[in-house]
Amino acid sequence: PQQWQLAFVEGQLLLPEPEDLGLSPQAASTWVREGTTRHYLGQLDGLDCWALHLPEAPQGWRRVPLRTAMMGFPEPLAGLASRAAQVLDWDRTHRFCGVCGTPTEHQAGERARRCPSCGHTAYPRISPAMMALVWRPGEVLLARAPHFVPGMYSALAGFVEAGESIEQCIRREVAEEVGVSIDELRYYGSQSWPFPNSLMIAFSAEWTGGEIVPQPGEIEHAAWFPIDELPN
Repeated sequence: PQQWQLAFVEGQLLLPEPEDLGLSPQAASTWVREGTTRHYLGQLDGLDCWALHLPEAPQGWRRVPLRTAMMGFPEPLAGLASRAAQVLDWDRTHRFCGVCGTPTEHQAGERARRCPSCGHTAYPRISPAMMALVWRPGEVLLARAPHFVPGMYSALAGFVEAGESIEQCIRREVAEEVGVSIDELRYYGSQSWPFPNSLMIAFSAEWTGGEIVPQPGEIEHAAWFPIDELPN
């Protein structure tokens, strides 16, 4: 009778209007109506989980940007919201066959959309991306892109290109974005990042030479920061 239901309107997650109320399981029939797109996600804490796309927000609910909502969720719920957003985005962007243009159909038994005309099958796409924290004794190299909120810096990041390994991507992206050379790559961890369908794969890397030269148009500013004086 109770389910986790991650409902979206135009890419934004629905949360209760009173901001002091968090997202909680709902009755199974809360949002199942005409015009609802619905996908099963698995279970969380023994309850079924669903991703839903609604044409509009019901009364008593507000639309919140997914990134903002995830920052306030515990890790399991943030992961569920990430999965829901990516599944809905895949479903929205593969309604027609990319080969012949025919409307696609859901495949029974797997998360896939298949073209009834040419047989082309589309699965949810995952785009691997690297993130590298470059360091030298006592300092880390951080950068900011022009679209970042004022004052915010990040480790370096970029998408893996066709034919690249993660290690090759890291060396290329660091050289392109800030012009330095690195070595001693060490894997740190990974995280699903639904903006829109990334898998972030994080490493640390030791600086071996070169002065910082920000990539025009991509990097607004980059610098070495003492580890006890980090920016936002």
